[in-house]
Amino acid sequence: MNYFLIFAFVINMACSSSNGLSAIVSENTVLHKQERDKTQERSLKGIQVKPDSPADAVRKFYNLLREKRFRDALMLTNLRPAVEDLTEKELEDFKEDFEAISSQVPDELQISGEIISGNEATVTLKIPDEDTKTLEDKLIKLRKEKESWIILMVDEEAETEVKKEGKNYFYQLKIQTHENEAQLMLQRIAKAQIVYALQNAGQFTDIKTLVQQNLLPDDILETKSTGYRYKVVLSSDKKSYYATAEPAIYGKTGRLSFLMQVDGVDKQARVQSKDNKGEPLKK
Repeated sequence: MNYFLIFAFVINMACSSSNGLSAIVSENTVLHKQERDKTQERSLKGIQVKPDSPADAVRKFYNLLREKRFRDALMLTNLRPAVEDLTEKELEDFKEDFEAISSQVPDELQISGEIISGNEATVTLKIPDEDTKTLEDKLIKLRKEKESWIILMVDEEAETEVKKEGKNYFYQLKIQTHENEAQLMLQRIAKAQIVYALQNAGQFTDIKTLVQQNLLPDDILETKSTGYRYKVVLSSDKKSYYATAEPAIYGKTGRLSFLMQVDGVDKQARVQSKDNKGEPLKK
């Protein structure tokens, strides 16, 4: 399970599905049927990429990601303020997350379309669908700044936040992502316990056993990818329990500590959180 999803998110923010090249034609651009047919024919083979064009910027970006030159890749996007001042040591904090994204870049990148309208552009890629492996059109938006094209990874509101936070932006996103995933993981623990209890005379168990029973992912046992430490505390008769989650490194992998209790008539899992300076919340 990849807990640091934000980098995948920002890359996907630059892409959106399309039903064909005609769907990305800007309002002030009209393609006659003959021209559109030629464009669609070219899309099956890819287009000729001109130097310093929007398509060239996209090609460079994905090549740099594939080569694991992450700073150079993100410098070609509107996330530049978030990476340009990061030291090499600080970049190491995101190495695992960046490499997870790099592994998802296709070996061959087919650029099938490019439309330029003033200082804005859209580039169409054909990328294999993760599940079906069939080629799908992905649209990437770009904006021209001075003489260069930059890829729009985040929207205008987020871009303002990037400029405000600078290199702290990724740290804040990482913390937020880990905290969101911690809440989801506690809910998964609750569901896993229900399944286990139904098979074991109503008794609950510890996290390690739930993992061994394939009811939870094994990365919950360590903090490298999750950023959180998880624990289940069982009653003496194992008929009840509560679970906690606290950041592995307070202020770096998370700030909130979580407590999940299963009580009440409806037996619903209730999760509460608090900035407890990295210490576990007590029942």
